[in-house]
Amino acid sequence: MNISPITSGSLIPDSSQDSPLVRYALRGLERCWLSEHRCWSHIYHLDGRASPNESLRRSDVFYTLNVLLGMSRIKKGPSGLNLLETFHHNAVQLTVLAVPKYALGMALWVSAELRFELPEQVRRDVRALLSDQAGWKTFRAQDLGMLLTGVVARARAGDREWVSFAAPLYRFLQERFHSGSGLFFDASSGFRRRFASFATQIYLSIACYHYGEFAGESSALAMADACVRKLIALQGPDGEWPWFFDAAGGRVLDFYEVYSVHQYGMAPALLEWAERYRVRGARNALIKGFNWVLGQNQLRRSMLVPDLGLTIRSQIRKRELTTRAPRMLRAIKNAYSGCEAGLIEDSGVGLRLECRSYELGWMLWSFGQRSDLLELTHNSAFGKIPIPA
Repeated sequence: MNISPITSGSLIPDSSQDSPLVRYALRGLERCWLSEHRCWSHIYHLDGRASPNESLRRSDVFYTLNVLLGMSRIKKGPSGLNLLETFHHNAVQLTVLAVPKYALGMALWVSAELRFELPEQVRRDVRALLSDQAGWKTFRAQDLGMLLTGVVARARAGDREWVSFAAPLYRFLQERFHSGSGLFFDASSGFRRRFASFATQIYLSIACYHYGEFAGESSALAMADACVRKLIALQGPDGEWPWFFDAAGGRVLDFYEVYSVHQYGMAPALLEWAERYRVRGARNALIKGFNWVLGQNQLRRSMLVPDLGLTIRSQIRKRELTTRAPRMLRAIKNAYSGCEAGLIEDSGVGLRLECRSYELGWMLWSFGQRSDLLELTHNSAFGKIPIPA
């Protein structure tokens, strides 16, 4: 299967209907495109190196699917890219590379949103995974959340073979991942279970909203609403979304690192649902979180890179740029001592100078169809991106 190469400027949409935010993200994605692999890159380094794109194949293909999910929501797709061929090429790679289980859930989801058929190899592998209920105990939160979301998305698109998996997956989530604190656990059992990330909350809450609306299941909607309310209560003073939680106690264990994608992509994706279900404070939390990216943050600097159309990945403790060990030890100590986590002195905070393509995919997904937040989608920070004649 062939794909036309992306030429300079061809990822910028042909229509002026898309917002400056969307055109900004598409311009950044053009820089992340790896024509030799027909995908977007694992990392675009922002440290000035001569070859900024770094490829990691199992990550490239998942990130590419995430970008395609975002493109399903823009008004007019890039003229220089064949979405179907790009999807098919990368989806098939999921069956030959050592990818996480959640990547298969993303394949279900994006195929449903773009109305593409699943490659038979992918369909076969996902059915085998979901048919082995004994193996579900190994699922982490992101695996379960994306698989349930993908199953529901396919079912809503009319692919009835996935309907039978939806209720059992939801019951497993309800029984093994729901915490009385309002937050979700990260695993179904084990020591690691209570140590849950922000991503844990996003993926499982979105899955609950999808399933609750599809099946008319009020308990799923109630769990998602409760998680959103808890997250809003724990949002930082400048709108930052904490990274690490004690799901059992409903407490923040560590704010860092604070990821830009959570602020402009993943949290808005969840809060869009919460707005629909009238969760108090959802819209304000979305706006406050987004403004963190625009410079209303601890370092008082924008996390955008306007010259490239990219974003800076995160704000992080300077001493932890290359190791997670102190963060894990600190989280364990805080969990069992009852200490409350907070922001540290500004002098100890630095930047992770990279951008990952999936981050821009989430930006497209969360804002590609929004016309009610012009202060964000048309913010002057995104500039006046030229529109091709």
